[in-house]
Amino acid sequence: MRPSLTLRHYLEAPIAHSHAHAQLVFGLSGHLDLEVDGRGSQVRESSVMVLPFSAHHACGSRDGSRCLVLDIPTEHWLLQSLGEHADASRRLLDQPARLALDARQHQLVQWLAHSPVDDPLIVQQGSVLLLASLNSAQPQPVPSRRLPYPAFNAHIERHVAHPLQVADLARIAGLSVARLHARFVVECGQTPMDYIRSRRLHKALSLLRDTALPIGEVAERVGYSSQSAFAAAMSREFGASPGALRRSP
Repeated sequence: MRPSLTLRHYLEAPIAHSHAHAQLVFGLSGHLDLEVDGRGSQVRESSVMVLPFSAHHACGSRDGSRCLVLDIPTEHWLLQSLGEHADASRRLLDQPARLALDARQHQLVQWLAHSPVDDPLIVQQGSVLLLASLNSAQPQPVPSRRLPYPAFNAHIERHVAHPLQVADLARIAGLSVARLHARFVVECGQTPMDYIRSRRLHKALSLLRDTALPIGEVAERVGYSSQSAFAAAMSREFGASPGALRRSP
């Protein structure tokens, strides 16, 4: 397998996946929100994000972002192509990190971004030069900080009867909507809206079991104007109707 260099335009819709190869994502313009193994960062012009082999990551960009992406196929390719630089490159790819590019590295990235990246020789030599140029850089480990779920829960509890937007949670977390979405996918395996819906329905379950409120009023208290929509949502979440859930121990 050979390395590849591609120019990519990331839009707001988040992407979440993992792949066997390692990746370097060089910012060309805009801001790209990246989440790697539960740790968040942002790639801008003159910076690069290191994605280790098989790392799960998610990304999205509120305003659009252009990047030059280097796919590094295998450690065997590193050994074959980089010679004495291979060990340093392997250490670089050991963990997620964000690097700031110096003037020379920035110039190299810009040159490659304006080169025919479908030319195998340019890809091979450009990949080697990019990796060798980064071997003296000092990685800034991506901080690990979980989302503020207690603050989210308190906000949802206070406003459970009213329309709630993902943007509300994004403001609490101090993140863009795209980055919040990426963080939720990585940390919870669900979207922010799914999280809000689940909190609503768990509140409804408590009201059904702990109060004698009519089912229609319970529905209204958790933001459902339609009792049939509420019943369908409870059935999807808990596998039973509101009435059956109220009767169950």
